[in-house]
Order: sequence, then structure tokens, then C-alpha cells
Amino acid sequence: MADVKLLGTWPSPFSYRVILALKLKGIDYEYIEQDLSNKSPLLLQSNPVYKKIPVLIHGGNPISESMTILQYIDESWPETHPLLPADPYGRAVARFWIKFAEEKLSSASMIFRTSGEEQGKAVRETVEVMEILEEHAFGSLKEKGFFGGEKVNMVDLAYGVMGRWFDAIEECSGVKVIDPLKFPLFCGWAERFNEAPVIRDNLPGRKELVDFYKRRREMMLAAAAAASN
Repeated sequence: MADVKLLGTWPSPFSYRVILALKLKGIDYEYIEQDLSNKSPLLLQSNPVYKKIPVLIHGGNPISESMTILQYIDESWPETHPLLPADPYGRAVARFWIKFAEEKLSSASMIFRTSGEEQGKAVRETVEVMEILEEHAFGSLKEKGFFGGEKVNMVDLAYGVMGRWFDAIEECSGVKVIDPLKFPLFCGWAERFNEAPVIRDNLPGRKELVDFYKRRREMMLAAAAAASN
């Protein structure tokens, strides 16, 4: 039995934050797929507060919430592929942009979950967030390939959801938010991220994501329509 276990679901970008961090660190782990419509006793026991994935179990101790898990991984295995800068200022800047991602990216998920005026509002809010990121976050990379310089770091993993997953959400929602002409720095970073060693080999397939989110969106909109009648 592996000393490290990960409870997750394959379409979840939050699960993949942890998967990619473990892969970058070269940590052996056991992945346990979860059915969120019928939550397992292990998940409920490991995360009794939120009852959500991902959950990392290390030596029998559960850790919840994807970015908290990434910080735990980096502190527990500091010798390989550090995920945060060594200097205090660099770490502070990284944590700032990680917090920004956690607080501001929820509007992007609402594009997928809504339609009509509500979806239009979510699109506008997401574009405003992207404008900030384009100028102040991705604009700060300059000649660097990633937030970690030549290597993917924790900030890159925090925003990785905006690469493969956002592309799939745009397609299944019928909207276009990420215009390469308006956001060239982000698009350049997303392409480098998706093609980076380890990342490229461990991302879910685009078609599988699009098919899943199309079905999921149809179900959510149907349920919302039924509830309003």
C-alpha cells in the first residue's frame, strides 16, 4: 500500500493541481477515483467538513483543499523541484497571485454553470480578471517561461485550470472569452504550460473534457429550468 494516497475525480482541475505537483516532485502515490454522487466512507472520513475532493492522505493524515495540499507537498518533499521561490519576497509574490486565483477564478466557472444574462455577467467579470492578470501577472514573466522561471511552480499550477479546462468550458458553453489578440501573454504561457514536460503527459484529453462538461452543463441547466417552473 502506498504511503501517499490521493482522492480525486478525473475531470476536476483541482485534482490535477495535486496530480501534477506529485508528478513534478516524483512522488509515488495511489490514486483513488471518487464518485461524488455516492461519496465513499473514506472521503467522508478524510474531509468531514467540506466532503469534497481533492484529499491527500500521507501516512494516514488527510489534507484537504488543493492549494493547501500543494503547500504541504512542497514542505514535506523540499529536496526535489521546489514549488515556491527560495527568497521571502518571491514567496510573498507567489502567494499573492495564488490567493488572487483562489478568490477571482470562480467567475469563470459560472460561465459553464449559467446561461443568458447571468452567463453574460460571468463573462464580463472573467474578462476583467483576465485583463488584470494579463498586465500584472503574465506581464511580469517577461523573458521567463513560467512563474518559476524555467520550471513550473505553484503559481503555474494554480492557474493551470485556465489552460486545458477553460478551453473546454468555452467550447461547451458556446462563448469565447480568451481572445489571443487581447490576451497574448496569457495564451503564450498557457501553450508553454500545456506542453511542458510532465504536464503534457499527465493532462486529461481535451475531447474527454469537452464531452464531460457538455453533458454536465446540459444536466445543470435542465435542473435549473425545472426548479424555476
